[in-house]
Amino acid sequence: MLSALCSACLRLFEEYPLVEPVVIALITVYVYYQILVVKPVSLHGKSSSSFMNMLKKTMPILNEVYKPTIWCFESRLQTVFASLVRRTIPKIEYKREVHKLFDGGEVCLDWIEPDQDLGPATPVCLFLPGLTGDSQSEYIKSFVNIARWKLNARCVVFNFRGRGGHDLKTPRTYCASNSEDLASVIHHIKATYPESPVLALGVSLGGIILGNYLAEQKEAVVGLLDAAMLVSVCFDTFRGTESLEKRGLNLMLNRHLANCLIDSIKEVQHHFMQSSQWDLDDVYKSQTIKEFDERFTCRQFGYSSYREYYTHAKIKGKIGQIKIPVLALNAEDDPFSPGDSLPLEEAKRSDHFAMLTTAYGGHIGFMEGLLPTRYHFSDRVFQQFANAVFNHLIPSSQTVS
Repeated sequence: MLSALCSACLRLFEEYPLVEPVVIALITVYVYYQILVVKPVSLHGKSSSSFMNMLKKTMPILNEVYKPTIWCFESRLQTVFASLVRRTIPKIEYKREVHKLFDGGEVCLDWIEPDQDLGPATPVCLFLPGLTGDSQSEYIKSFVNIARWKLNARCVVFNFRGRGGHDLKTPRTYCASNSEDLASVIHHIKATYPESPVLALGVSLGGIILGNYLAEQKEAVVGLLDAAMLVSVCFDTFRGTESLEKRGLNLMLNRHLANCLIDSIKEVQHHFMQSSQWDLDDVYKSQTIKEFDERFTCRQFGYSSYREYYTHAKIKGKIGQIKIPVLALNAEDDPFSPGDSLPLEEAKRSDHFAMLTTAYGGHIGFMEGLLPTRYHFSDRVFQQFANAVFNHLIPSSQTVS
């Protein structure tokens, strides 16, 4: 039988000469994938902490091998294709609440109820989007659907100033190092639902803002948030910037995001045209995120340079100040946050912070399976972590030691 199969293959190769190199290429890719790409997930934290022990007991995904989509495991491809796949998730019909801030500014909180209301103690999931994201961003919709369908949680998305289709009311936007707006939103949520456990999830820039809030507030967060999750967060803003400015696809991605930031300012430029703080024409010439931050963000929030701003925004070095349970999920090949810049050693000294890493996954990617669905590895991590938090399997910061 084997001899007949070999003969058939030889005839096929002779009749169709291109088949042989294609087959060899496919076998090579498969062997490479199995040996160098498929890796167990890694959990980094303080081995003696009750938080780490509870994570290991309540999250079976920690025992898995992460198998990124074989035809799309390269970091930039993961980033792009995961976004495209998630875009097929239907638009979510939220109920919008306009939340007024201390300086006259406004942000929009987009709410949606779970399929099954659990009464006054219905858990709340607060979501913070990325750099130019909002409540309809594809990765936010996937997390929201998991929360309301699988966790029976009330969901609220915090749209930053000027985002989500809501007009900017004052000449102030948002930045990675400033968490005043977030603090106001969290106090409002807890005042509205005092009996509900609250979990916050920040993605990319939203995760930087959330991480800085947790580090700045320290014990003051206890009673306001029960736990938090950070997804594809850049913990070292300098290393992230350095990575994004590498020639090739990284720089192309950087320029795309810079253009998105410029477009967002052009839409509300009437708020900024009369100020001598900046030259809008110069701002519009920015070709990278760093140039935009230097010419606009720094001047708006009182920083002398991007170096001062990035130093203040950097979460690495502040992990020890976090006092509630936090799980971070990062891919080691994330172009926004390279694996060697992650605060793994700090995680090993913290009673409240743990980091889950995968070898591949890109930035907010984490696709898996040959034909990936609209819900990915990151959604499964979130579901298991949030389920443990809301069922008190992972204790609050008051009992974590």
